[in-house]
Amino acid sequence: MKKILFLDRDGTIIRENPPTYQIDSIEKIIFYPKVIFFLSKIVQELDYDLVMVTNQDGLGTNQYPEEIFWPIHNHILNILRTEGIHFSSIYIDKTYPDEKSLTRKPGIGMLNSYLKSDLYDISKSFVIGDRITDVLLAKNLGCKSIWFKEVHYCKNITQEEKNYYSNINKIDLETIISLKTDSWKEIYEYLSLISNEKYVYQRITLETDIKISVFLYGKGISNIQTGLGFFDHLLQQLAFHSSIDINIKIKGDLNVDEHHSIEDTGISLGKTFDKILGNKKGIERYGFYIIPMDESLATVALDFGGRSKLLWKVKFYREKIGKVPTEMFYHFFRSFSLYAKCNLYIHAIGKNEHHKIEAIFKCFARAIKMAIKKNIFDHKIPSSKGLL
Repeated sequence: MKKILFLDRDGTIIRENPPTYQIDSIEKIIFYPKVIFFLSKIVQELDYDLVMVTNQDGLGTNQYPEEIFWPIHNHILNILRTEGIHFSSIYIDKTYPDEKSLTRKPGIGMLNSYLKSDLYDISKSFVIGDRITDVLLAKNLGCKSIWFKEVHYCKNITQEEKNYYSNINKIDLETIISLKTDSWKEIYEYLSLISNEKYVYQRITLETDIKISVFLYGKGISNIQTGLGFFDHLLQQLAFHSSIDINIKIKGDLNVDEHHSIEDTGISLGKTFDKILGNKKGIERYGFYIIPMDESLATVALDFGGRSKLLWKVKFYREKIGKVPTEMFYHFFRSFSLYAKCNLYIHAIGKNEHHKIEAIFKCFARAIKMAIKKNIFDHKIPSSKGLL
């Protein structure tokens, strides 16, 4: 199902022209900073259809003749098209606010076809606009709003906006507004982040039943249940220090030993990363970090380049930390490297075994965070070969 960005024109793509708010000459067209650059990136990189929805008060009347509007409007569209920005549909309401037309934003009279179609996922779509009427349009459509709010916005507020402000519960709007910004760069970054949706993976064998969900660009929130307290702690560190939301629930044969649960977790996490990173377009690909933890020092470097290799330079002098056999840490990282298709270098020194392995996991997390970071100015596959 397709997702849609319902875009306002004036005050969002181009600046408005108070006090009439009408752009009545080509000379008055001023695009917002970077709007063309970042809209172009949204079109190229993200899976959204663009639909323009604009109120043009009194269009077609003597106060706002169509012969003035259309050359200006078409000029704007032609400039956008040169950068690959095309609108699948354009809806223009010509009524005045006091007519209370169902086609005027926030009314959805012009957009009912999208709600009746099974081709579109409205719940994952957005209205991007500068006015409270755009936010309310999102509410009426059943989608989210990105409120393009300039600092000087309150100086240009219309009487229609004042009326809406006085008649709504502003607290309710917080459930609709996903982002308030005056930056198209921030809009692009936000849409890029949420386009990497949560991936859920389940692996069931005769030895383990593992369910994992991962959201790469989250807040480091985790819910880990492996049956091994210290292993849970290490995976929580992985989530926290990478800012990746990770949920892991395992039913393993701990009555036999810990081997299958730990190794299969590495396999499952590796497969999850391989799937969610896909062709790796736009990510940095490489990550490396050094972390001291008291007397211990850990170094991790990784490359999500499509090849699997673990170089492990770590020695432990205890058989177990908590209930986790120290020999299983090698197997965990080897399994991750193999199924995530990444090169992984891990080196650690220190006297305290707890500090040593915890530093490794924190370092591993930070290296992943660096490697999956999006390069907003370059969405190509990060390889001179053009393929990973």
